Amino acid sequence: MIMALSTDHSTRSVADILGAIAASTEAVAQQKPGAREKVLALSHQLVSALETPSETIQRMGWAEPARFAATQLAVDLKIFEKLEEAHDAPVSLSDLTKSTGADAALLARTMKHLSAMDVVGETGADEYISTPISTALTVPKFRDGISYLFNVAGPSFHSIPAYLKATGYGNPGNIADGPFQFAHKTQNPFFIWLAEHPGYGEQFNNYMSGYRQGKRSWCDEGFYPVMDRIGQGLNPETPLLVDVGGGLGHDLLELRTNHPELSGRLILQDQPDVIKQVGNAAEGIELAVHDFFTPQPVKGAKAYYLHSVLHDWDDASCLQILHNIVPAMTPGYSKLLINENVVPDFGAAWPITSMDWLMMALGAVKERTERQWRGLLQQAGLEVKGIWTYEQGTESLIEAEVAV
Repeated sequence: MIMALSTDHSTRSVADILGAIAASTEAVAQQKPGAREKVLALSHQLVSALETPSETIQRMGWAEPARFAATQLAVDLKIFEKLEEAHDAPVSLSDLTKSTGADAALLARTMKHLSAMDVVGETGADEYISTPISTALTVPKFRDGISYLFNVAGPSFHSIPAYLKATGYGNPGNIADGPFQFAHKTQNPFFIWLAEHPGYGEQFNNYMSGYRQGKRSWCDEGFYPVMDRIGQGLNPETPLLVDVGGGLGHDLLELRTNHPELSGRLILQDQPDVIKQVGNAAEGIELAVHDFFTPQPVKGAKAYYLHSVLHDWDDASCLQILHNIVPAMTPGYSKLLINENVVPDFGAAWPITSMDWLMMALGAVKERTERQWRGLLQQAGLEVKGIWTYEQGTESLIEAEVAV
């Protein structure tokens, strides 16, 4: 079962795009599923239709890179915190200079570009206020996303053309020899390198929780039918759901919040440093240290859940992960739930295509099509029972059972 909105990437006139946006305003106001994403996609099309080639190159070549660099500088100098502390009152350049110790001329150039790119607000000459995005960037799960992407992912992206030229333009497929290793001068796969750089590891974990905020959860009403698929015929003696490699546990919290009527143990599994970062688990959630490259210790759960795990690994590694879970599953009872992108054959949205490039940059891996997902799971002895997609450009929920 697949439910998704298509994305029209055909060339359209400015008038057509404006008309489509106007026709969608009521749906956005009513918060209908996919309406906001549709207008965002149309807005991107509108910019492309209005820009001249020169303007597009300027935006790609220096406006956006300068915004990213200036935002990282503002994070380093805690400028967004200074604006937030003012409680919507203007903050002068002079005050920012005093509080940061940075050169006034440098700050002036930085703040002007951040204002021009709508990261901060400008109330007068050398006077600035916070905006929703600058306020968000005072919160670790968003702020750390900037630093992680700028310092870790950014160099990997920039190295892709040179890496591909040096390797004869083959599709990257070696997790220990890809654009990331080329950029960061290492022979270690991404996650091993991350473990050796705990500061970036903490930023990565925080960013993962921020990345998912505001997105539809698999257990939201209208997405995956939780009660029908995993809420029936439960065995009270066995766990309800095991979140394998579940990070800081936000998915389990959402499941418990959205479906308090579900009974059964909820278990969060991850590496020791991640579990340590979680600290005290929320009520009803058990913490467990587990390496998913080793056999799954929890047997017979109703569901085993993998969110944004398998796209980090090549097929051989994914099969190893899956082969460690399948023996723990009870045929005809247990389900494997995979919360990942499913790349459509036509009209893929930019959040998915750009994530595919991010996977190439960091791990020499990929986002998978439906055919690739089905083939991978079949090799692991699993049968896909359904695929649910809430709206375009978002992750899907793949349900599989042990093949019989």
